[in-house]
Amino acid sequence: MAIRLHPDTHIGLVTLKVSSLQKSLAFYRDVVGLQILQEQQSYADLTADGVQPLVRLVEVPEAVVPPRRAAAGLYHFALLLPDRHSLGLSLHHLIESGIHIGHSDHLVSEALYITDPDNNGIEIYADRARELWQRDEHGEYIMGLDPIDKEGLLAEVGSTEWNGLPPETIIGHIHLHVSNLAKSRDFYTEVLGFDSTAHMDQSAWFVSAGGYHHHIGMNTWAGVGTPLAPPKAAGLAHYAIVLPNEQDVQCIRERLSAASIPFQTAAKQLIVHDPSGIEIHLQAAP
Repeated sequence: MAIRLHPDTHIGLVTLKVSSLQKSLAFYRDVVGLQILQEQQSYADLTADGVQPLVRLVEVPEAVVPPRRAAAGLYHFALLLPDRHSLGLSLHHLIESGIHIGHSDHLVSEALYITDPDNNGIEIYADRARELWQRDEHGEYIMGLDPIDKEGLLAEVGSTEWNGLPPETIIGHIHLHVSNLAKSRDFYTEVLGFDSTAHMDQSAWFVSAGGYHHHIGMNTWAGVGTPLAPPKAAGLAHYAIVLPNEQDVQCIRERLSAASIPFQTAAKQLIVHDPSGIEIHLQAAP
């Protein structure tokens, strides 16, 4: 019988290591549009709704800032906006900020791509209506890499002023550089229980719960066998997978044990590392 995660499983808090907390806070507040939920001496939590933390920034003294695609770890994390109007507002604001903006129409969604001061990749995107998503003859979602309709997005703005990201913003997915695609795919599908939803040749794979186009992407674009960045490097510290209840977490605990994959338990979380060494915190929803 195939393993299936609960359809309400989603990506939770993304924790990033940064070289300068104050520099990063200014970027995430003034450019990205998140709010500061709490700030301590060495870390801060960022939110869109003033309640739920989406991103945690942790300052690493004398952190090394690696180039893009240099190690296993974060390719980008993705902030999902509630609608196309919000995405148009973000595009307009990013253009005004002068930052470099990548973009792509993935058919299931429209996406903007930027990087923070430490080369951490960020996607800001909005989904198209789920009934418009199409599958191929193998049941995989058809996702494209076309340019976005920039003029159409900007026309959505009208006279609305940008006031940061809307409170409905969530972490939609995370995309990872991995060292071995087959081992990573098997870990996320056969052990954790995600469904495969799409792939690109043999260099990228996408998985999700509940029929979403993807909650986790993984690729070998940084090179097959590429190790994690050094501990002192800026980048992804860990990310959370949130399950609806403790029973779902217990089921994953049992599968990890059966597969002889080591894990730790801390603060009602399972802490495990994927085959590339990327740290994951599995937890039940509050």
